[in-house]
Amino acid sequence: MKRSQQNHAIERNVRLYPWFKLCHNMMFWQSIWFLYFQQELSAAAAITLFAIYDISTTVMEVPSGYFSDRLGRRITLILSAVTGVLGAVLIAVGDGFAIFAVAQICLGANAAFASGTDSSLLYESLVAEGREEEMEAQSARGWQFTLWGLALSALSGGFLASFAHEWAFVATACAFAMALFLTLRMREPPHALSSPAQQGLVGQWAFMRDAFRQPVLVWLFLLSVLLYAFGHVLFVFGQPFIAEALALAGRSVEVPIVSGVVSAAMMIVSVMAAYRALWLRQRVGLPGILLLAFSLQIILIGILALTNSIFAVALLLLRMVPSSLSNPFITARIQPLLSDAGRATYLSLQSFASRVLLSISLLIAAERMPRNDEMTYADMQVTLIAYVVLGVICFAMLLTATRFIRVER
Repeated sequence: MKRSQQNHAIERNVRLYPWFKLCHNMMFWQSIWFLYFQQELSAAAAITLFAIYDISTTVMEVPSGYFSDRLGRRITLILSAVTGVLGAVLIAVGDGFAIFAVAQICLGANAAFASGTDSSLLYESLVAEGREEEMEAQSARGWQFTLWGLALSALSGGFLASFAHEWAFVATACAFAMALFLTLRMREPPHALSSPAQQGLVGQWAFMRDAFRQPVLVWLFLLSVLLYAFGHVLFVFGQPFIAEALALAGRSVEVPIVSGVVSAAMMIVSVMAAYRALWLRQRVGLPGILLLAFSLQIILIGILALTNSIFAVALLLLRMVPSSLSNPFITARIQPLLSDAGRATYLSLQSFASRVLLSISLLIAAERMPRNDEMTYADMQVTLIAYVVLGVICFAMLLTATRFIRVER
């Protein structure tokens, strides 16, 4: 009976996982954060605050992965939810750059503690149930719930912010509290600990060294880093781009609501893409669908660099489609190649590198942004062109590498 209860508890992890992803990604502030920080401080401060968020996440990425591998998935996800609640509350009630910076550090911890740990919990729970072959389908389902969370919170967050920007952060705190409740109902899955010789920083370094001897892991690592960085370029510059386009159309007062509607529609389009992603992956193969996702990001950034018309705002609806075409498949391909002893550490290192690349590029971009005025299209254009040139070079290198690396399982 006790064994049956334990199996039921592990199976509950799989059932609760998509709902955890839903709540953890209900970030009601996503469509107005830049507008709020720019309104309270400046455009340069808004970019700097995002860079602080990314740097803090970066600093905590690898330690959080090591924490997860040593002490458990469940406790790490609990810490993620708690720091998320704290960060959202601080922005809702706080004022000034210093308080906002501390809040961004808390939100960065929220992202770091969940990064890699959530998918590791899912995979290890499936292995315990003898259902590891479901990883790709379960990852895709979790991604669909992620997008629904982002869609619902973007739309409602935009309307909440039309009354008061702070309400978007209050709603986010409530969503993180619900994620905490779900995590408390989960059970730590069976976790194969490493031998004493493999534990500690030296052991983890040896684990990473062995992992990177697999060419497919190196290729997926580099692609994941680029997909994250280029996807967030559209996230960071999307809101000021929308504001500029609406200003040209004489609709500046409607920016928070329009930004929320665009973000929500963007997620719904991505959900539709996620439902068709498995079908497309079966027809073009793993390297084909992953390179398609990266090329789509480069094309979208290129279009924004060419024009700031309302037409370009409509194309922002495709911003998250590359993630739908890549995230579930990268996760499912990586997990079986890693052992429990360093799975979360590897994934955290991958996120670490992703955030380093994005943070450095954003800090460079912030240096040429206005200090007291709002960001204009002319301010964005040169930066977007630079991203396109870099993206084309990286795409060519990844495509060439597929001739020598067996990406498909």
